[in-house]
Amino acid sequence: MAAVVGIRAWPRPVVLALGTLLVAACYYAAGRIGLMQQLVAEGAVVTPIWPPTGLAVTCLLLFGPACVPGIAVGALLVVASITPPGPAAIGVVAGNTAAPVCAYLMLRAVGFRTDLARIRDGVALVFLGALAAMLVSSGAGVGMLALGGKLPAGDVWFVWLAWWVGDAMGVVIVTPLLLLLYRARRAPPRDRWAEAAVFVLVAGVVVPLAVYSRVSMLFLVYPLLIWAALRFQLAGSMPCALFASVMATVAAGDHTGSFGRLTDVEVMVKLQAFNGTMALTALLLSSVISEQLHTRRSVERACQELVEALQHLSAGTPPGPPRRTEGGATGRPGE
Repeated sequence: MAAVVGIRAWPRPVVLALGTLLVAACYYAAGRIGLMQQLVAEGAVVTPIWPPTGLAVTCLLLFGPACVPGIAVGALLVVASITPPGPAAIGVVAGNTAAPVCAYLMLRAVGFRTDLARIRDGVALVFLGALAAMLVSSGAGVGMLALGGKLPAGDVWFVWLAWWVGDAMGVVIVTPLLLLLYRARRAPPRDRWAEAAVFVLVAGVVVPLAVYSRVSMLFLVYPLLIWAALRFQLAGSMPCALFASVMATVAAGDHTGSFGRLTDVEVMVKLQAFNGTMALTALLLSSVISEQLHTRRSVERACQELVEALQHLSAGTPPGPPRRTEGGATGRPGE
């Protein structure tokens, strides 16, 4: 706490400069992680999941527009590490910076809440923050590469689709995980640790089996996602989706398991379809379960207050105003 107070006492330009450097460094690190798993299809190098988009959207949602310079610097560093400077590179940087900003503005306009406890928040993140906003980055990047002569005209649509889906998957998978980590304040109840350990063990066996089996068995991942969403909500479903996505991406890059004996284009299409449907299932199902649990708790609190009020009336004493207890339940003074 003392460190936070000390930082706030620093001059504002210094704080902004340090924040910009931190966001840029995190963006660059996420970009290097994304580039570790590249796929080549039709002569173009694409990444099935682009984590920096999810990181950028998360920073904007949590800390606001002050993160924009850091996102721009990070995007510039990533692009400069893989392509020489030029007009096309500047266009890619501009698109990668503008897309998260568009996502932030659209999500803010619809009242998005970072706890993702409502189904409307999950739907908004998928369709506005991911699918709609990432049209900006994919369109700007592919357009500048095509205009600069670095991308054949026949490959434009395929590369654009792969770019768009990769950026969107970065938002759908990475953003909920980072928001969850930011809001984590305490460990889960002890009675859930045993089930969590069993789930981790089962996922560690089933996911590699489904991905690396010569027979296409990717569908085995979906019961795991349903189990995780029902019992652990986002805290279970999104890490499971990320683990399955990474395993599938590695297998696709090696053309093994479920991705063996396929052409480069078929591998990309199958991988993107798997990652997309899996991430959407995990996020939306977890949001539905969280909203239902929140509604049930609200109804239980209302029923408890009603019972207490009736007890006071039957005893001939007027009920006092409800008070908030440490656990979030309500009670009456003196009880």
